[in-house]
Amino acid sequence: MSAQIRLHGVPLSGHVHKVDLFLRLLGLPFETVEAGRDQRDTEAFRRLNPLGQIPVLEDEGLVFADSNAILVYLAKRYDADGRWLPEAPAEAARVQRWLSISAGEIRFGPANARAVHLFGLKTDLADAQAVAARLLGFMDAALAGQAWLAGAEPTLADVACYPYVVVAPEGGVDLEPYPAVRAWIARFEALPGVKPMPRAA
Repeated sequence: MSAQIRLHGVPLSGHVHKVDLFLRLLGLPFETVEAGRDQRDTEAFRRLNPLGQIPVLEDEGLVFADSNAILVYLAKRYDADGRWLPEAPAEAARVQRWLSISAGEIRFGPANARAVHLFGLKTDLADAQAVAARLLGFMDAALAGQAWLAGAEPTLADVACYPYVVVAPEGGVDLEPYPAVRAWIARFEALPGVKPMPRAA
């Protein structure tokens, strides 16, 4: 069943990498399909995602776009013990908060700062770096008293937030002032099955 999973994207995308990470953490075999800018402009890709965005996941005839939506789908379908997306209301809410942060502050902070440096994104670099600094201060405080973002065990919160935080220095955002964040990165990368986020050459 899981052998039919196909992940469309590019290696340097943090959105793609979080899905790649979770597939590996779940031990699911999957095929990667290159989806650079040229591929995303094709009619075939637009049938998968009319917005032309990556990642896209195909699984037995089902098609999903948006990295966080894909993470939720994979957790609900393949994580039988509910480790990665807890069912208890308070625990589920804590995970959801970090999924929202990954789509908000992380995107507009470290992800945008990196995209300015690497891909020429037309946005305010100083503003993105300021958002990143506020976010990292918040994360560092949250991680000062616990090992993982949403509690005592790793969850989708950590999977969703890791890729763009670890490469924040590629956007001119220094991680040195945030020891708890750096320790969390090391813990996350030590989990069995984790493939570290690729760095730009």
